[in-house]
Amino acid sequence: MPDDGILLEYRERIAVLTFNRPDKKNAFNSEMWAGLERATAQLKKKHPRVLVITGAGGVFSSGFDVNPSNPQVSELIDPVKTHSRPVAERLVRYIRGCVDGLTSLPFPIIAALNGNAFGGGAELAIRCDIRVMDPRAEICFSEVRLGLMCDWGGGVALTRLIGPSRAADLILTARRLGAEEALEIGSINRISEAGKTLEESLDMAGIISRNGPRAVRASLEVIRRTPNLPLHDALEFETFLASDLIASGECVHGVTAFLEKRDPEFPDPE
Repeated sequence: MPDDGILLEYRERIAVLTFNRPDKKNAFNSEMWAGLERATAQLKKKHPRVLVITGAGGVFSSGFDVNPSNPQVSELIDPVKTHSRPVAERLVRYIRGCVDGLTSLPFPIIAALNGNAFGGGAELAIRCDIRVMDPRAEICFSEVRLGLMCDWGGGVALTRLIGPSRAADLILTARRLGAEEALEIGSINRISEAGKTLEESLDMAGIISRNGPRAVRASLEVIRRTPNLPLHDALEFETFLASDLIASGECVHGVTAFLEKRDPEFPDPE
């Protein structure tokens, strides 16, 4: 893969995606977005059972690179001066499309918050399915300090995750959120030992990867898609996927192993 600030590696059934621009605190420029698109395309071709996302250099990501050296910023200078909306909308839609493409992949995504996640970095973490955070790391939805707002989908995702009032507190004040409070309000799932965030995220990924892959994906689809559906529609969707899952025969491997008192070995979906 080219040197675009995105590293993707497969560790048997688990993939690890690393933001690798540590000299810029893993801030996203045009090359990193292109790299993320390439990595997402590779993940679509070769599905892992779990994806873990982390950052190099002790930082998760500081979000969007607002320096003029980033071509995406320099292209906005004149349109901002003339209050031209189309150029801004194209950029916002492109970025959100990149994040949508990654976070809609049909397998669990764990954000290993090994360091600070600010701005878009916080948004991307919130859009993952599970978050493990170093006790020394901080999350900050910092956009309003720059006269900007969440536009990677994180404002919507945070509101759905922790509720409007708590989301308003974090987004409108742009205050830093430590690990203990993040766990208390439900914006992360676990606090790791200091310096062990990636290792503990990989341990969790390993547990998930040993379960039935079809069962995991179907369960994840229910988790992702039903929170805002009417109750009846949500239950019907769960029933539909559960019926498909049983008919797939994956349960034969799990039930047989259970009866034989051994660990199951689930084949990858075809």
